[in-house]
Order: sequence, then structure tokens, then C-alpha cells
Amino acid sequence: MSRLHSAGVSNPVNLSMSGVPETVLEPEPADALRALRDALAAPPDARRDAVSDVVASWPRFLDAWARLGGLARDDVEAYACFRVGYHRGLDRLRQSGWRGSGYVRWRHETNRGFLRALDGLHRTAGAIGEHDEEARCAEFLHQLDPEWDRVDHDADEQRPPE
Repeated sequence: MSRLHSAGVSNPVNLSMSGVPETVLEPEPADALRALRDALAAPPDARRDAVSDVVASWPRFLDAWARLGGLARDDVEAYACFRVGYHRGLDRLRQSGWRGSGYVRWRHETNRGFLRALDGLHRTAGAIGEHDEEARCAEFLHQLDPEWDRVDHDADEQRPPE
């Protein structure tokens, strides 16, 4: 580790020689993943309610919140689901040692629920006219995963969670 000192700053800044830290969230319980996979396989007219049941059973399950946002009846309902998933995700990141900076990359399956919720919040913020929030979310996505624009998120949406 190198230590940098700045004039007038009493606390040194510690920089890791290995670069920016990366956080990978712990996996969801197997029974929650199974329940979400089954809910997403439900017939289209029953799918939203089935995913809602998963959220009710596992309210900290980030991908369930993100998927529920994707099945919402309107932009306001979607925004609310994505916002809950995003804030629950920030809590989980902090519990995993994240301190407000560092990578949370899409390539790690366990991070996708949080990133999916943040991306949904980005899109629905724009849809309801909250353009400052839309811009903040877009910037945050790119800070968390600099490869964000090169990832095929749509292909992943069609695949049930593992």
C-alpha cells in the first residue's frame, strides 16, 4: 500500500496497489432462486403475482424486486419496485464490505439483481420525468461496472436465475 499525504489533511489516503476494490454479493438462498425461476416460468397472466409472492417470502431478494419491477403494470409501480431493490441492494453491498466506491460488476451473477434494479430505476426515472435521477443512475451504473454498455443485459433477461 502506498500512502499519500496532502497539505492540510491529517488522515492519509491509502491506495491499494491492486487497483479499485470489487464487491461480489453473496448468493441468494437456493429455495428463493428456485421460487423465482418457477415464478418467471408461470403463464404470462399469472407471472406478476407469482413474482410478487416470491418478494413477499424473501423481501431482501434483490433480483425478485428487479423482476417484479419489470412486470409492473405501469411506470410508477415499476419505479417503486426498482427503488426498493436498489435500496435493499445498497444495504447488502454495505454488509459485504462496500464503502461507497469500487466495482460491482455484471459478470458476477450474484450482483445482477442489484444492477438490474439500478438499471430499471434509471429507465423508469426517465419515464416519469425524473431526469436528474435518471442521469445519476446512469452515471452510477458506469462507475460500478465500466463495461456496462458492452454487456448484453437483454439476453440475460430471458434467462431464469440460476
